[in-house]
Amino acid sequence: MGQIVPEAVERYLASLNQESSAVLQDIARAGVRDDLPLVDAEVGALLRVLVLAARATRVLEIGTCIGYSSVWMAGVLPQGGTLITMEFDEQRAKQARENFAHAGLTDKVNVIVGDAQRMLHKVSGPFDLIFQDGDKKLYGPMLDKLVRLLRPGGLLITDNVLWNGEVVPGFAADKHPDPEDARAIAQYNQQIYSHPLLRTSIVPLRDGVAISVKL
Repeated sequence: MGQIVPEAVERYLASLNQESSAVLQDIARAGVRDDLPLVDAEVGALLRVLVLAARATRVLEIGTCIGYSSVWMAGVLPQGGTLITMEFDEQRAKQARENFAHAGLTDKVNVIVGDAQRMLHKVSGPFDLIFQDGDKKLYGPMLDKLVRLLRPGGLLITDNVLWNGEVVPGFAADKHPDPEDARAIAQYNQQIYSHPLLRTSIVPLRDGVAISVKL
């Protein structure tokens, strides 16, 4: 468990969330079994609400893993809507495609395999919503590219922006093995709050979710 939200509050929020499908539950169990970096169901529900709030028809995701967050978002896209998701690991991308098939979403989701920083030139905007959940050290270097791909009024959602509290000096007792990740995320948080084209708020849910709207 993370240090951001007390465990009792997390259990309460989980008890309210009735949106998870059988396919999502299967993917979540696989994530726990294989120790994969998936969002949890409460963040998934937040993503789903934001896709609906943005009336999104085109979504870009950085960091597919095995497709858990993708299913949460693509599941509420309208007919003809598209989610493009990028994953560096070929085996994880293969599992994600299988999960999309089980969820009946193959017509809505397109998986691009490779380094997202290099693959961004393969996609064209504008996107209504972009979910950044890839390599933490690339959050900052990719920011301006993602902002350019986002339509005015569109949402940039970023996961793990509190990084188990490590972005707060002296707060976290249990630290990730690579301190450069925490430094990269702390710098990124400064970037999204000071970016001239973004207005940002961080929701302290799970590991911290930043919601930025493009002006």
